[in-house]
Amino acid sequence: MRARALLEEAVARGVVPGAALGIVHADGRKEVFHLGLAQRIPEPVPLEEGFYFDLASLTKPLFTLREVLRAVEEGLLDLDDPLSQHLPEMLWLQDHPLKGVSVRALLAHTAGLPAWEALYTWGEGEVLKARVLQHPWPLGEPQYSDIGYILLGLLLERLRGKPLGAFPLPPGLSFSPPPERSVATELCPWRKRVLRGEVHDENAFALGGAAGHAGLFGTLEGVLDQLAAILGGTWLSRAALEEMQRPHGERLLGWERKRPGWQGGSLASEKAFGHTGFTGVGVWVDPERGYAWALLTNAVHPTRHRSSLAPLRRAVGNALAAEVV
Repeated sequence: MRARALLEEAVARGVVPGAALGIVHADGRKEVFHLGLAQRIPEPVPLEEGFYFDLASLTKPLFTLREVLRAVEEGLLDLDDPLSQHLPEMLWLQDHPLKGVSVRALLAHTAGLPAWEALYTWGEGEVLKARVLQHPWPLGEPQYSDIGYILLGLLLERLRGKPLGAFPLPPGLSFSPPPERSVATELCPWRKRVLRGEVHDENAFALGGAAGHAGLFGTLEGVLDQLAAILGGTWLSRAALEEMQRPHGERLLGWERKRPGWQGGSLASEKAFGHTGFTGVGVWVDPERGYAWALLTNAVHPTRHRSSLAPLRRAVGNALAAEVV
């Protein structure tokens, strides 16, 4: 497999300490392998099957999107409901356009919210959640936004009456994985320790560890199970899956569409979609050709200051596309 050779070379050159690649086909066939180290410092730990990766922004499609669409299926909300319909205390006694922003706009990153804010410097826990709801977020041009998915996470907690960390998860996904079976991320300059089994994203950590934009961990096998369910049409109802894959500008609901320069490779079909995560992870689905793949790495270990993974991701994606039968 050409993709394996590309990853072996990347690990040998130190592009990433470790990598796990898996491909799943619509007929159920799977190919997986693990290379390199789960941890480099303070002592080396080999990467093994069953280790949990910090999935970072893969939390958005694999958890938050799915939970929102499940709530729609159950009649608890509609995609075109304004956010304030379900969070009436938001921006209390303030007239602000954010109150009218729809759930759909948040899922598709079309609301115009800021991409990011250092929320972890504002506070933590329930106090921080309250501040997020009362902050008069400026709305501008559409852009990819962590803030929008943080708000969706608060919406889900309100709908279900429990914190995100208490939501049931399928095998191979977790908000609190065992550290000894987890892949290390950064030597965090804020927390002063190597993070292992602890969410890398500072804002998710301050929000309690599980948030709408980040916090989910997963094994390669657990992630592939989710991709297989999407391919097989069992991840959600047929109606929800069709709505998920309807174009919303450059994106679908929760996913990035294939477009020039995306990181899934130029040989993917026109209906392919995917998502990446800051820690060095990514997943891509090609329903037209009947396969999906996940590339999970610990590229931010021991530091986030590294070269882009985009060339490696595109090379692997193109190699897989060329070999798919």
